[in-house]
Amino acid sequence: MGCGPTPSRGKLRSINRLLKLALDVLLGAVVPILVLAYLSDPLGAVPAYLLSALVPVGWVLADLSFISGRFNFIAAFLGLNAMVRGVLAFWFVDGALYALKDTVGAILVALVFGGSLLMGRPLLGAFVAQALGPRTPEQEASLESLFAERPVARALLVGTAGLALLNAATAAINFVLNLWIVGAPFGTGEFNSQVARVNALTRLTLGVPEFLVMGFMIWWVIYSLHSRLYSRLPEVGGRKGFWELVEAQGKGAPARPSEHPL
Repeated sequence: MGCGPTPSRGKLRSINRLLKLALDVLLGAVVPILVLAYLSDPLGAVPAYLLSALVPVGWVLADLSFISGRFNFIAAFLGLNAMVRGVLAFWFVDGALYALKDTVGAILVALVFGGSLLMGRPLLGAFVAQALGPRTPEQEASLESLFAERPVARALLVGTAGLALLNAATAAINFVLNLWIVGAPFGTGEFNSQVARVNALTRLTLGVPEFLVMGFMIWWVIYSLHSRLYSRLPEVGGRKGFWELVEAQGKGAPARPSEHPL
């Protein structure tokens, strides 16, 4: 009777992840666009603009504080990014300055990814660690040790550099699109309408590729980690979870020479 709850918990986690993703899309993109498009007249242009800008900020902060409830580098960075965007919402500008303001978030992401390379701590590793979810100091130490091995370290380096360049490119595209589309003066209904239009465009053309590339990079590093472990555990058959492989290695399972010599 003890094996019953496990599938239910797995389904519940999957549902929670899907619900979280749906809320991210709804409150981070859809609601702000709808507020700009339909509430500028009844609320006034400036209040509607502020509401549309602060809804996603409030959602990120609420998620980090009450839903996810985990403090780590990624949470701290997302919180900082949200606060920066919240403060910038009160910078009432248009034209090139608005295009710059709307691009600050992407510029900050590109700088953080690039800066992590200069510090010798590729930021992609933090996302991989969050995806794998180490629960004990021993698991964290094992993961750090695997991150230091040459093939995995190379994957982290290349992946982080690729994400830095991608965010730099999307920042440039976002700036140009805002400069091109948002030409009305701030505080007008037309300005809000143009912001809604460019947001609808950039969330699709820029946000989706960033999400897909990030997912691929995380998968690539995790695949490299699995490959390293399987190469050392010839007696392990079938599909094993990552932490099962780490545990088998820690127990001194028979090893074979690595297929990827350091």
